[in-house]
Amino acid sequence: MGQSLRVLILVPHLGGGGAERVATLVAEGLSKEKYEVHLGLVTEGNRKLEILPPPVTIHRLGARRVRSGAIPLVRLVRRIRPDVVLSGAAHLNFLVLLLRPMFPKKTRILIRQDATVSSVLAFGNVPWYTSLLYRSLYRRADHIICQSRAMADDLARELRLGKERIAVLPNPVDLEAIRAAAAAPGQAPACWLGPGPHLLAVGRLAREKGFDLLLEALVTVRERFPRTEMIIAGAGPEEAALKAQCRSLGLEEAVRLPGYVQRPYIFYAGASLFVLSSRYEGLPNALLEAAAGGLPIVATPASGGIVELLRNRKKSWLTPEVSAASLASTLLKALDDLSTSQRNRRSFSPAKVPEA
Repeated sequence: MGQSLRVLILVPHLGGGGAERVATLVAEGLSKEKYEVHLGLVTEGNRKLEILPPPVTIHRLGARRVRSGAIPLVRLVRRIRPDVVLSGAAHLNFLVLLLRPMFPKKTRILIRQDATVSSVLAFGNVPWYTSLLYRSLYRRADHIICQSRAMADDLARELRLGKERIAVLPNPVDLEAIRAAAAAPGQAPACWLGPGPHLLAVGRLAREKGFDLLLEALVTVRERFPRTEMIIAGAGPEEAALKAQCRSLGLEEAVRLPGYVQRPYIFYAGASLFVLSSRYEGLPNALLEAAAGGLPIVATPASGGIVELLRNRKKSWLTPEVSAASLASTLLKALDDLSTSQRNRRSFSPAKVPEA
């Protein structure tokens, strides 16, 4: 048997979001006979390590921020001399590619693009020089991994890169764990409280995820389905603002924000709909996991990849546009359809309209 290929997977930290979850699934899934797997945690190394198998070697760089991890990262790469470095978050990608001249010459660099580049540049509230970083640094990568053909075409067009440098590879999902959780009612740490309908949203609590739009839409939905409740699982900078919005809209009893949940599919049992309300996206893990779990889905057309995934999928509804009104009308359409189906017949029903 030949020598194992040494792979260094880099993430800012564990327990943060989709990029970190992808990294851990890749680390778990690579053959231990063919690969020697290392996981580098740039800014944090003490969370959620129980999900990793023992053969994975973990390196904690101890930087306060990603950009201050340059020297420890160079030292790590020179010490373990990986054949391949895989990075999966945009700001970390920039750092890795900037440092590439300091790595051993035979080191190959793969980067994973986690959002649609044109949307990030247009709507992501990023520094003015971000487009320059994309166009100058991404050319240093051996390959760029995108989650959908639409993302790959967008990246090639925006950065003027040859498509032979770009690979389309959807994010991995843990099918067995997802389906087991979906079939196990009552296992969630915060169970559904009423008859429903029950809406589930998952993601970082940040503006691009559109949870503020979803809360506005929920007010309209509850006029027709007054027992509607919603869980938004995630953590992020908009948490305080979203809680304040819940209070101002009178949704405190209807909405729960349990914070970051490592495996949000524990909420699938009993969920009526998974909702993706993003303003812009790539192809998020939360959506792939919901589809793998068989949940009905309402989503905004936040990327070409989302449209590709859901266009012909049964029990999926795409909103015409990204807005609270469009979300509300599509949610009502989905709930009306589902309220007559066998799956949901006993779980919820619309409010009765008084006779004239």
